[in-house]
Amino acid sequence: MLLRPTTTRLLQSAASRSFPLYASVYRPRPFSSRSCLFAPVESQPSSEKPEEPKKPESRQTPPSRQPPSLGRLLLIVGTFSACFYALARSMRKEREARRDLKLPNPEIPPEMIEKFKRPAFTRDEVKVIFVLGGPGVGKGTQCANLVRDFNYVHLSAGDLLRAEQAREGSQYGELIKTHIREGIIVPQEITIALLKNAMTAEVKQGRTKFLIDGFPRKMDQAIKFEEDVAESEFTLYFDCTEDVMLQRLLKRGESSGREDDNIESIKKRFKTFVETSMPVVDYYRKQNKLISVPCEKSKEEVYEIVKAQISDRMVI
Repeated sequence: MLLRPTTTRLLQSAASRSFPLYASVYRPRPFSSRSCLFAPVESQPSSEKPEEPKKPESRQTPPSRQPPSLGRLLLIVGTFSACFYALARSMRKEREARRDLKLPNPEIPPEMIEKFKRPAFTRDEVKVIFVLGGPGVGKGTQCANLVRDFNYVHLSAGDLLRAEQAREGSQYGELIKTHIREGIIVPQEITIALLKNAMTAEVKQGRTKFLIDGFPRKMDQAIKFEEDVAESEFTLYFDCTEDVMLQRLLKRGESSGREDDNIESIKKRFKTFVETSMPVVDYYRKQNKLISVPCEKSKEEVYEIVKAQISDRMVI
């Protein structure tokens, strides 16, 4: 008959208390369905070593960090400053050496560099006089007199722009028309390109003296033209009051047919000239490259002043 595990343990416990000799000789086996109630076993010494009790781990407190001394800080700062000074001095010497050397790019021949740097025409090849003045001051009339008497080529920036505007198929026609109507300065790239093309065509025919009328209208135009096209000899500035110029423009508008010869456009042109062109006049005056001519007198009197002033500057 098989017994339940609980019953077996109770019987084993009772036998151990009643028969001490039994407890010393017999040891219960693990219960299984095929095991007997009691089984004799031999006592064998245990081969396992007793576990030693673990000692509690002692936590060591980290040493407290002390701030670096003043001497060490000064040493670090001094070392860094010396390295920075040496690096800056080395870079400065290198820049100075490059600036003094001025070596061209080895991939581009020096003659090509000079060709790109210089303008299209030198002062020996062409003579250029800028002609400035407010609208209606009489620039065109005086330029026509110089062309007639001294074989100058008169290039009017305004006339070139209007011709380009009227040219069939021009990609800048509408832009030029809008700028002229609003009294706004046309982009310098267009104006300078037109002047350069016109000068090139005249130089091919042997004509090298130019009166450029109504240009430059802004400082960037003056600088760009002298860098890319030609350096000017001087600037001829016709000075006149706005009242006199207004009367002349209104009278001219009766027969000229120009879109900008109306009171609204005239006032815009006056404002644009004062704001943009007067700095150009002042710039050339400081360079001693300005001839100022009062224009409130008659045309003949003004022309005599122009001839006298130009003859003092150059052979006409």
